[in-house]
Amino acid sequence: MNPSPDPAALRETAWRIAGAVADPEIPVLTIADLGVLRDVRVNDTGIEVDITPTYCGCPAMTTIALEIEIALEKAGLGRPTVKTVLSPAWTTDWMTDAGRAKLKDYGIAPPQKGAGRRALFGVEHVACPQCGATDTAAIAEFGSTACKALWRCNACREPFDYFKCH
Repeated sequence: MNPSPDPAALRETAWRIAGAVADPEIPVLTIADLGVLRDVRVNDTGIEVDITPTYCGCPAMTTIALEIEIALEKAGLGRPTVKTVLSPAWTTDWMTDAGRAKLKDYGIAPPQKGAGRRALFGVEHVACPQCGATDTAAIAEFGSTACKALWRCNACREPFDYFKCH
């Protein structure tokens, strides 16, 4: 008879595997980069994974949950229970520094660190991901997806997506 696996080691493995799932809308980011992966628990019934959408009604959540299930099953960890948790609401403050850098390299202006919900009541100064200029302006509240806004750089004249703070 094999000894039962160490729950802490199993949790760490499951977190690493689930966290490596790519965001279907921005494939250079993982759900760990985004802060969408909220918790992984190991209990008598198996592995439970909590995810939080970047905004309520995010169409990517079903795909993310399915990809987590597939990744953990392929790793031999069984079928997890994936639960969408809405409270507390996701905030850009949960994004990792690596995730912010990946966004910028991909051509999307990352949210400013620490802006989170506070950005709703202040003026945002967004640097252009192409040239770095801060002389930019919002064009539309929604960009290529609902979690991004469309901006334009007044220096290089290029349009770009900005990952909205919330």
